Amino acid sequence: MYGSLLAAPDRLWTRGEVMARDCPVPAVPGVYGWHFTAAPSGELPAGRLLYVGISPRRMSERPSSQHLRKRIRYHYRGNAYGSTLRLTLGCLLGLELRRVGSGTRLTFTHKGEAALTEWMHEHARVCWIEHPEPWTVESALLQELDLPLNLDQNRHNAFHARLTALRAEARRRARELPIAT
Repeated sequence: MYGSLLAAPDRLWTRGEVMARDCPVPAVPGVYGWHFTAAPSGELPAGRLLYVGISPRRMSERPSSQHLRKRIRYHYRGNAYGSTLRLTLGCLLGLELRRVGSGTRLTFTHKGEAALTEWMHEHARVCWIEHPEPWTVESALLQELDLPLNLDQNRHNAFHARLTALRAEARRRARELPIAT
């Protein structure tokens, strides 16, 4: 049920709409899906759902401050250190991953993150479904849908090994370079 709602939504939202003051994304738990008008790699299809995420990751005894609006906005404007989606897209687009700060965080630095944000502005579209316990549907979505950009719980996907290797190589190269200023 949720898979079809994410794969063929009634509406996809742009970065401009999500980042606007009157943001349509609710501040509640749920599942979100990323569609791309252009593929981040020639090995992937364009114009369809390639990644799903949830927010919050899992409820603990204390309430989470994470919700759909925060998480989706972060993917659109954050950095690769805090967004596995941004890390994946940047690696697929050939951006150079670098160590920053104390050297433990990896991002595409200011120029690379800005290029990724612009690419997402042009090509990334998002939809979402409100769900009080999104972690309860995540595994089923990963089994039901072909989601090549998801790694966690998705080893069965044909693109998993390629994406895992690509991200590992980007991390290895970043650790060999000096810390970016």
